[in-house]
Parts: sequence; C-alpha cells; structure tokens
Amino acid sequence: MNTELSTILNGPQLEGVITTEGPVLILAGAGSGKTRVLVHRIAYLIDEKNVSPWQIMAITFTNKAAGEMKNRVSNEIGPQGDGVWISTFHSACVRILRRFADHIGYDTNFSIYDSDDSKTVMKNILKDLNIDSKRWKERFFLGEISSAKNELIGPEEYASRISSDPTQRMLLRVYREYQSRLRASNAMDFDDLIINTVMLFKTDVEVLNNYNNKLKYIMVDEYQDTNTAQFELVRLLAGSKNLCVVGDDDQSIYKFRGANIRNILDFERHFPDAKVIRLEQNYRSVGNILDAANGVIANNLGRKTKKLWTDKNAGEKIHVRGFDSAYEEASYIAGNIKSRVYKGEGRYGDFAVLYRTNAQSRMLEEKFLYENIPYKIVGGVNFYQRREIKDILAYLRIIDNPKDDVAVRRILNVPKRGIGAASENKVSDYAAEHDISFYEALSGARSNPLFGRSGGKLAGFYDFIEEKKLAAGNESVSGLIKSLLEDTGYSAELKAEHTDDSENRLLNLDEFISKAADYETTAEEPTLSGFLEEVSLIADIDSLVEGEEYVVLMTL
Repeated sequence: MNTELSTILNGPQLEGVITTEGPVLILAGAGSGKTRVLVHRIAYLIDEKNVSPWQIMAITFTNKAAGEMKNRVSNEIGPQGDGVWISTFHSACVRILRRFADHIGYDTNFSIYDSDDSKTVMKNILKDLNIDSKRWKERFFLGEISSAKNELIGPEEYASRISSDPTQRMLLRVYREYQSRLRASNAMDFDDLIINTVMLFKTDVEVLNNYNNKLKYIMVDEYQDTNTAQFELVRLLAGSKNLCVVGDDDQSIYKFRGANIRNILDFERHFPDAKVIRLEQNYRSVGNILDAANGVIANNLGRKTKKLWTDKNAGEKIHVRGFDSAYEEASYIAGNIKSRVYKGEGRYGDFAVLYRTNAQSRMLEEKFLYENIPYKIVGGVNFYQRREIKDILAYLRIIDNPKDDVAVRRILNVPKRGIGAASENKVSDYAAEHDISFYEALSGARSNPLFGRSGGKLAGFYDFIEEKKLAAGNESVSGLIKSLLEDTGYSAELKAEHTDDSENRLLNLDEFISKAADYETTAEEPTLSGFLEEVSLIADIDSLVEGEEYVVLMTL
C-alpha cells in the first residue's frame, strides 16, 4: 500500500496519510491536494490499520464539501466508506443533540432557528422591553450575542464580564431574554448547536465518554476557519487521541464570523507533541499566479512560513484593468465572457465573477440579461428563505415541535383566517402571564372570554394542527406538504391570484414537494424531524450544481 501510495502522492502528502497517531497539523496551501490526503488517510486507516469505519470522523465546513468527501471515500474503498462519519460541524452537533438534548433541558425534537427566525424573536424582544428599534437594530444585538456564543460566553458569564455601561447592561438583558425565549420554544439557533453540544459534553461525562470511546480518529478540514466554540468541541471529542487538522492560516477570512486564527497558529501550544506537515506544491495554478499570491501573502503578520510552488509553466500574466464606472466594468465583463464563449475558449460554467458586496450584483445582472448570459447568484434569496417555502415550513415545524412560537405566529393567519394582530397579542400576553407556549394558549381559546369572537377562529387553528399532528405519523413528508397546501387553501389562494408572481410561487411549492420526495428516497429512515433538520442546515454555497452551464456570481 505504501509503495502504491508513493506513486500517486508526493512526499509531504504521503507523510500526511501515514502519520496517523497523535496530533497532526497539516498546513495545506491552496490547491495542494488536501482533500486527496484526507480521503487516502481514511482509506489507509481502514485498509492498512484495520480501523473500523465508524471509529473515524471527518468534519468539514459545508454540506457540499462533506458530500464530495463522502463520494471520494466511497469510490476509494467501496461500501465501507458509508460507515465513516463525515459531516459539517452543525450537522454533527445536531446528530448528537437529537439523541441527548434532553440531558440539558431541551426536547430532542427541538427546532433550528435560521437568521430570519432569530430576527423575529429579537424584534419582539425589543418591542416588549421598550427598546427603540430605530436606534438599536436587531442585527446589532444578534451580532453581539453571536460573538459571545462563539467565545462560549453564555448570559451568566457575560454578566460577570460587563461593566456598568448602560449599553452593556442593555445587551445583557436582551441576551438573557433571547435565550429564555429560545428555550421556551424548544429552539436553538446555529450558534446554540455548537455551544449546547459543548455544554452537554462538559456536564455529562457519560455522554462524552461514549463518543470518546467510539471515535478513535478525528479529522477537521479548513481548521483556520474554526472559532473558539468549535475548537473546544473538537478538543473534547478528540480527548487525548488522534486528531488531524488541515488548514491554511493564509486563507483565514472569516474573522467577521468569529473565526479565531489563533486556533491554527497555536496548535502546537495546545498539543505540544504535534507533528507539523506542510503541503506546498500547488497543482491548481500556474507560476505567475503563485508568484503573485506569495508576494502578497508574505506581508501578513503572524503566519506560518510556507511558500507555494508548482512544476507548471509560468502561464499568462495577470491582467488588471481599471474602469471609470460600474457600468463600464459590467459591460466589459459581460462582453468578455460572451466573446470567449463564442470563440470556444470556455463555457459559461467556467466563469465566476466575485465582488465585495451583494449590492454590486445589480449592474452585472442587467448586463448579463441584456447579453443573454445565464448566471446564478450565490448568496441571493435562498430557496428555503422564500416566503411560500417559509410558510409551509412553519406548518411542518409546528407539527414537529408545537412549542415553536415563531413558527406558530408566522402562520396563525396564513392563509387569512380573520385573526388580527390584536388577537395575536392577546394570546401572547396570556401565554406569558401563565408561563405556557403560544400554541398551548390556543387550546382553550374557544371558551376563554379574553379572546371574544376570535376565540373560535383561534381554536379552529389549534384543532387543525392537532389533526395534522395525528395524520403526520401515517403520512410521508411530501404527502403531508400536499395535504397542508390543499387543506389550508394555500394553493387555492395562489391560483386565484393568477399573477406571474403567484405562478412562480406555486412552481416553488411544487419544487419543495419534489425535494421532500427526494429526501424520502435517499434517507435511511425518513422522518419529518429529519427532513426539517436537512433543510435547516443547507447553505447557499451548497446549492451550486457541478457541470451546470451558468456564470456564478458571489461575494468574496
């Protein structure tokens, strides 16, 4: 095997594959074959070291990367590869918490809140606490809370760290209320998935020992992008066993999302007996690209020394072109792409346009439409963020987790049932006063004089959901979606509109049903909870389809 590997891997790559014991840091420059190393490392552990597939875990940052690694592992070693635990950080944490969330005070059918859900919760908090939302935006509080969670700082520790500064005291109050409302709704945001798994491991030694005993070899890709919470999760999972991290400090760009560059720079301090392996041969780029990259990156302070090289030729020189306006720039880009495709120098799928902010895409889109150039924006409106999809997802979330107040309030009057904002606020106040969920407050609405004439409508909604909860146990996810669209009158309302927008929304709902049907054919044990989990963990970048013929537009 070693001889065979030596014919397909260079020296440092081979070293990264066969150095399996103890902590290992693989500094992998761009295009240096790190995925190849990880795939062959997994195969080597199974074929040569007789390690059981289920004792190996590989963590990536996107579902797309995880899917690619799964396919390559399966191609390399066959069906055994299916037993290797390959997933993103968030997917791994959800899998753990679905089993053990009840150990830290949640039900295991917890909801996962996306950024829109979090904004809804925060908007209600600011209103209830009489905080001026024109001066203090939801995103300010959510950003500060996320930063604290990334550093494993919960509300109580946050309280011990802050001064008497009024803004910090306000932040603490909002943070406490935000976490309280999420817990009351049996919901977690994306940061909670990590921080709650760390909390689980730190408070339940038996659960941690279970994973420590099971997982003998752990690998983490894109290690430079990990934050403090992810570092602690990896440290606890790995224990004192065999941890291999792969990353490149020169490619660390996610500080604004909480990534901690010290995790990779200080790896040898955290793991004193670590072996450091450098992958410096680049297989992707020509010489001029690497020379320019090395020249720029050499100016970075606090970095691990390495110099990418290639045995390819110098290639074309890098072209830099300046324009007087965004209009001129967009015209040139569209014309250049169209001309090169026309000449047979490339396909539309070979091109990508990168820009600093999403707002810069508008001019490019106009020019691409004018030139009839197919394109796809990554980071635009995610399919699962579209109004009609969010509405039906809210129904599904209530059926799965009735404590989910955000989901209940989203579709309480969708389609219209004659339930106004005043009635909704009465239910909310009643639920808060009696320390019950919004949904529970609906159960006795018909006989509650507080709700007046709206009581029957509120109770009717409650009865409908109860009926669907019973049906869900005997119905497929796609079948449940179809019946919701039919029985609520959602589809009928869109058909009655008979506009281009409503037609597009109906097509999106058909696509949603198809996606649910696809999930049912691919999942080992398809469930409503499993479908909601899969949908909630899909990132924009995961929507890219290999081989499709369109120009990709995205922010850097």
